[in-house]
Amino acid sequence: MLSTPPALIAVVGPVEPSLFEAWVHHYRKLDVERFLIAFHFPEHVPDAQQHQLKAACRELGIVPTVTSTGPWHEHTNSQLRDALRHHAGRGWHLFADADEFQQYAVPLSEVIDQAGDSGHRVVGGLMLDRVATTGRLTVWHPENGLDQSYPLGGHLTHQLLHGDPRKIVLARHGIPVSSGNHRSPGHQPDPDRICVVHHFKWRSGVLEDLRRRAQHFSTGIWQEQTPAVRDEAACLLAHIGQHNGTIDTNDQRFAFRQVSLDRMPGTWRAEARSIVTAWRPTARSTRDRGE
Repeated sequence: MLSTPPALIAVVGPVEPSLFEAWVHHYRKLDVERFLIAFHFPEHVPDAQQHQLKAACRELGIVPTVTSTGPWHEHTNSQLRDALRHHAGRGWHLFADADEFQQYAVPLSEVIDQAGDSGHRVVGGLMLDRVATTGRLTVWHPENGLDQSYPLGGHLTHQLLHGDPRKIVLARHGIPVSSGNHRSPGHQPDPDRICVVHHFKWRSGVLEDLRRRAQHFSTGIWQEQTPAVRDEAACLLAHIGQHNGTIDTNDQRFAFRQVSLDRMPGTWRAEARSIVTAWRPTARSTRDRGE
């Protein structure tokens, strides 16, 4: 059976234009043809930065479906994402933040066929956090490529931040997906076919962003639904403070090792299955309400 390529659904903030370009090229290599993008720019983002990102989007031949500005309330992402899903219509929807580069064991068309044949209406992923060898939150230089700049992959979100590392990466239209794309109420992905979600969040500028988000949520400037975002930011900032401004890549809990966007980690199937089947939210609130 020949599957129709999924529509990629993404809410994109003020990322570097070069990262956005690399992200689009990555998904085009996976045979994604239709990009439904919602740009959202919080109030602190300069007009020039917005124009640069929108210009990069036009150069790639993509017309954003939505462009909005204002506070980044915790519900903002879900509202914009669901509007994009409605616009996308029938078929499969692929979800990817602009710092998430998905990797599959087989072509995307086969992934969709396998899900359909087995009766699954969602496909799951697991975040693999990518960091520089030194653990420093460095500026990305596009000429070096993402793999060379951030060659280590490990489970920082899961083990340090106690955040939900699971992702719903594909879902049929009409299938609900929770805030942050972490789960689909009433639907379980196949635990033996979990894709890698290479997570390139840990770059220069992320600490300022985390501090801003924590401050805005704590003061009510931005509305939150649970304290999870602030708790995760506090965990990372404390860790960074204890390790001279770096992520401790030698901490065995995180299982950092050399990985690549060109080949799946050799032990991924068993590794991912063990995490996604055993993961439970911590006692404090998480972004996945109702668990």
